[in-house]
Amino acid sequence: MPSAAERTRTLVQSTCSALLVVPGLDLAGAEPLLPDSRSVGPEGDVFLEFPADSPAVRAATHAQGDDLTAVLEITDVAPVSVPHRVRGRAWISGWLTSVPGIAEPGRMMLRLEFGEAYVDDLWGAEDIEAEDFRDAAPDPLVVHETELLQHLAASHGEQMRTLCGLLGERDTGAFGGHPPRAVPVALDRFGLRVRFIENRNSCFDARFEFPEPVRDVTELRRAMHTLFEAAAL
Repeated sequence: MPSAAERTRTLVQSTCSALLVVPGLDLAGAEPLLPDSRSVGPEGDVFLEFPADSPAVRAATHAQGDDLTAVLEITDVAPVSVPHRVRGRAWISGWLTSVPGIAEPGRMMLRLEFGEAYVDDLWGAEDIEAEDFRDAAPDPLVVHETELLQHLAASHGEQMRTLCGLLGERDTGAFGGHPPRAVPVALDRFGLRVRFIENRNSCFDARFEFPEPVRDVTELRRAMHTLFEAAAL
């Protein structure tokens, strides 16, 4: 399974919704602090780009030598229609400073020096150490996951339903002859998570691991082909 640090790095460098919270900053009548871009530096600091007139930029600039604390809140929502679409949340807290000269004119890059982090997702809830976050890498499929999950859900529904045959004791016999709807809900280099929806009030997840971690979309296609072949037997 991906480590907590890897999962958090993946969320930071994905297209998930993110909000920067600066305690004490008066946002009455101002736009929410939504960074336009996010990246992670070699030391594990998180870089956030904002318009130069953003309240976050003004706060970081005026703080000067004072410590300005902030929290980056990330919410991960499944890109397909399923019950309980929020797949996870992560919080990264630290100290905010401005970094002039990096962003384009009219923009400003802010650096969130890593203090501590916490992730609560489909794998569980864990704290993340600074060194682990610095050394982790985002999942190689993160830039493709949304498109791939939507494609599987829209164009491979029949193949997804065959995965019921890999549920072991909880196979189609447990559903009164009516297999549940199978929706791909998460994908990473280690495997595919599927949400089986029995009815409006009942669903469960199953995880289908690949024979070995995949490094790119080409290897993913081979792994998915092997998975569907096993389900068809």
